[in-house]
Amino acid sequence: MFFKKKAPAPDAPMDLDAVMKKFDRESNVRIWEGVPKIIVSAILAIFSLFCIYVTLFATWLEEIRLTSFVAFILFLGYLVYPAKKGKQRVNYIPWYDIVLMISGTAAFLYFTANAYTIIQQGSNFAWYQILIGLVGIISLGEVCRRSVGLPIIIVAGCFILYALFFGLSNPSFAGKLNYTVHYLFYGKEGILSTPINVCSKFIVVFIIFGAFLERTGIADFFIKISNSVVGGFSGGPAKVAVVASAMEGMVSGSSVANTVGSGSVTIPLMKKTGYKPEFAAAAEASASTGGQIMPPIMGAAAFLMADYLGVPYSNIVVRAILPAVLYFAGVFISVHLEAKKEGLKGLSREELPRFLPLLKKIYLLLPLVVLVYLVGTSQRSIQYAAAIAIVVAIVVSLFNKGNRITPKRLFEALASGGQGMIAVAAACGVAGIIAGTITMTGLANMMINGIVALAGNHVIIALFLTMLCCIVLGMGVPTTANYCIMAATCAPILVRMGVPDIAAHFFVFYFGIVADLTPPVALAAYAGAAIAQANPMKTAFTATKLAIGAFIVPYVFALNPAMLFIDTTAFEVVLICITSLVGIYAVASSLEGYMFTNMQWYQRILNLVGGLLLIYPGAVTDAIGVALVGLVAVMQIIEKKTAKTLA
Repeated sequence: MFFKKKAPAPDAPMDLDAVMKKFDRESNVRIWEGVPKIIVSAILAIFSLFCIYVTLFATWLEEIRLTSFVAFILFLGYLVYPAKKGKQRVNYIPWYDIVLMISGTAAFLYFTANAYTIIQQGSNFAWYQILIGLVGIISLGEVCRRSVGLPIIIVAGCFILYALFFGLSNPSFAGKLNYTVHYLFYGKEGILSTPINVCSKFIVVFIIFGAFLERTGIADFFIKISNSVVGGFSGGPAKVAVVASAMEGMVSGSSVANTVGSGSVTIPLMKKTGYKPEFAAAAEASASTGGQIMPPIMGAAAFLMADYLGVPYSNIVVRAILPAVLYFAGVFISVHLEAKKEGLKGLSREELPRFLPLLKKIYLLLPLVVLVYLVGTSQRSIQYAAAIAIVVAIVVSLFNKGNRITPKRLFEALASGGQGMIAVAAACGVAGIIAGTITMTGLANMMINGIVALAGNHVIIALFLTMLCCIVLGMGVPTTANYCIMAATCAPILVRMGVPDIAAHFFVFYFGIVADLTPPVALAAYAGAAIAQANPMKTAFTATKLAIGAFIVPYVFALNPAMLFIDTTAFEVVLICITSLVGIYAVASSLEGYMFTNMQWYQRILNLVGGLLLIYPGAVTDAIGVALVGLVAVMQIIEKKTAKTLA
């Protein structure tokens, strides 16, 4: 999302554009060439400049700012995205798209032009105003379907139908329709609620920042530096995938784009080293999916979380560090153990880039350093921090020959940023509709009361049911929208059960993300499988196994929030870090069936239980966990020595 790249790879087994178009809805765009392309790009670039200006300088009424923003999104959405996938005619937009574009844009601009009058109207709306609102809602839904996909529209449609036929008490259908349109279009609890507000204030600037950062050549630097550091070790290319994806995760939020971008380089190398195609694709997909939980950017949902909880964004970033490290540590350990088990080697010295020459390009990290510093010290607002980081990225590029941001590249970066906003904003708008419908009908309270009654006093049951909701809803629904819905429905359930607010929101955030790896709709895993020419379902199940940390860690910080640095001391934090890393190692080795040599079934069970106990913070659990894992480690060492002696 923030950072989209398609790294060229001569040995990639299939066309990367084709993979992106198949698994990433945002890549299915109209084909503009010549003068029309320049015009469309100019409009996109103007939109980026408009967003920067409004975010940093404008003091407009909120309704004017948000409706003008959504109007721009609708206009560009129909200009960029066709009605369906497949071959597109060059420089062509059908008449019905022009009608939808004009009517949808006009609906929101009507609100913009009459904002003060509409605010003072109360609930007395004329029939034509209801019609305008209905056109605006339908037009936004269609842009979201084109740029994001059908699943989120089905979810929104089901909730709206529930409201119209069951959820509202007004006896007439016309009355229900009027109230629904008024609430969702003209009110501040629907389209113009928190998701689109946060998107227009914060997310847009970071999308533009990602577009500029991409053009500095930092993606190539991440892959080369990772290759230089870990490429020569056993199973090196897989470790490169993990390390590079962790670094890219600092600036990215798209699982599929990361998988295709890095995977075009790492997956062929992993296969060449000896990894099975399914494992190679799964390793890249699981590492790339972790991009959305890796500070400092963590995808769009993290900005929404800060707004929902009313805490500084830096607060979210700090608390996300340990869970993210554990996630990537789990994937790294798994690929290491797989390499040891299969006897795989790393890349030869000739194939590795030299480390010292790469250090000369360390300045490419300066925009990120500046961003983290400004956000972490709260010296500037998030928007200003991102804007300053954009300027730093432009300056930094001047020292990187071949990736200098010239006036042409500046124009391209602005246009790319403008295009990148469409899908995110559309998803945020529809997520607002879903959350608004849930609130409007009182469905949220019904769900909360129902699950609390079902779970009784057992928090673990509520956590499990919430996990299922997040994963099922996340199958095809973007993380941003998924989080918005879960924050409105499931997070309050966990809070009611005694889980701290921030832990509850992190829980739904994590499980919304792992849906990209979880069968049957595991888009990141399927994209990796396409590059590796592997079985998609086997890849998805392998990726789920590699990403086991993302399924365990949320339960831990929900049951004991010390992992999120809540109500804990510095000593306890250090202890948690050590025991959690050992625990992740134990869990990963149990799933791989290998620690120092192949494990017996009972060793795997003992090791798994010990690892889980170590991950869960607590003196008693740590002591038992150390004993179990230590016992298995001793048995493994003895078995390995015995095998060597017999050999």
